[in-house]
Amino acid sequence: MVAAFRMVSAGFQVAVVAPTTVLAQQHFYSFSARFAEYPVTIEMVSRFRSPAEQREILRRAVAGKVDILIGTHRLFQSDVAFKNLGLVVIDEEQRFGVRHKDLLRRLRTEANVLSMSATPIPRTLYLAMAGARDLSTIMTAPLARLPVKTAICGEGDAAWVAAVNSELARGGQAFYLHNRVASIESCADKLRGRFPHARIETAHGRMDEDALEKVMARFLSGKVDVLVCTTIIESGLDVTNANTIVIERADRFGLAELYQLRGRVGRGRQQAYACLMLPRGELMSLDGRKRIAAIRRYTHLGAGFQLALRDLEIRGSGNLLGEEQSGYVRAIGFDLYCRLLSSEIKKLQGGNPEFLPEVELALDFAANAWETSPAQIAAALPPDYIESPRLRVEAYRKLARAASEQELSDFRAELADRYGRLPGAAQNLLKLHLVRVLAARKGYVSVSTGDGYVWFRTATGVPFKLGGKVPEMGEGLTPERMLGRVIELARML
Repeated sequence: MVAAFRMVSAGFQVAVVAPTTVLAQQHFYSFSARFAEYPVTIEMVSRFRSPAEQREILRRAVAGKVDILIGTHRLFQSDVAFKNLGLVVIDEEQRFGVRHKDLLRRLRTEANVLSMSATPIPRTLYLAMAGARDLSTIMTAPLARLPVKTAICGEGDAAWVAAVNSELARGGQAFYLHNRVASIESCADKLRGRFPHARIETAHGRMDEDALEKVMARFLSGKVDVLVCTTIIESGLDVTNANTIVIERADRFGLAELYQLRGRVGRGRQQAYACLMLPRGELMSLDGRKRIAAIRRYTHLGAGFQLALRDLEIRGSGNLLGEEQSGYVRAIGFDLYCRLLSSEIKKLQGGNPEFLPEVELALDFAANAWETSPAQIAAALPPDYIESPRLRVEAYRKLARAASEQELSDFRAELADRYGRLPGAAQNLLKLHLVRVLAARKGYVSVSTGDGYVWFRTATGVPFKLGGKVPEMGEGLTPERMLGRVIELARML
């Protein structure tokens, strides 16, 4: 809303796109209330408006008489145009396909695009992580907000029935998600028999727009106790009095869908509950089990980003130049793929690559190389220095991304600050990486030792040697001092 206000103040128009009619209507109410004291014209196009009303609104938008236009997929149609579009806001971007978003951007190529999502699709998240898009995260939850307690239960369990009864007893409301329009009425009848004192109604996308609007208005005003619905409620619906949701056949939903559905409850200060119902006697797919395990694990506030990352691991990042939104990058590994793409993006932007080319090290510290006693050199981050395996892997990744002496110096200072003085093995590891950095900066692909020399080889295979059988590299020189001598020679390149 702040971005929209600044755009309108500068004389531009704003388009706000939402995936469902209900969410577009809610945005229209919110924008109208927030901008009530300012001379801003706000309109909405969706199936809640008649064709004649929509034509009039679009005519005024072309003439520049509408400052903020809110709509659903209706904004993708060819008759929609703007006089001076400056900002496109795509809410719940995971609900839109790549083709839809590309069509929207063609409305005006100079317009700024702001995509919002609690769980971005893997393709979009990966583009942001790789640097192709800017990424901003909001990790602070509203005051007094409590995480939603998530339980897994069978269709015949009494746990979800008790959860709904408890919700109704404290004066709250509940969602019951049955994602089959053909049988939703019979499902509602069964629930009326199970909860005879509850006011139960249905809502789905095939309802007449007037009937759907009236049902949602009654639910928002508290005149409906249990809303039996489809995934039409998934996107952004904000009902602070609804604090329990029951989801049938949770194994049939994607990870982002489950997170979005769970987010429909717990919008106020009451403890909220989500019951994920799984069928008894049926085997779930491997990916299905991974999704259920992830949704049970990530229950803390602000977990959407971690869930989106997990979805990215499960589904893959997709085709960055095509329309496919999922796919696998197994050949080289996801982390290396991210680094490669990020490096190429920085090259295209005129900057330095994120990481240096690989340099092979073959430093032999045995007698036949340096004419001294055979010796091994320890180069690692020992477990007794960084005890946590996760933190140790994280440290190795940071070291791999260090592409200059300054970055290595910063990394050394960080290690010393977090874990104390570096042991000899850790110091040797950083020195070996420094050799790689110095060689890569000069275009060498390998560094090796032999016959008392340090050999630097280019990609063309031409070797270049430094050093020699001089006293510094003779008898009595320890492997650690030899490594220091290699660094000195590498700096002479």
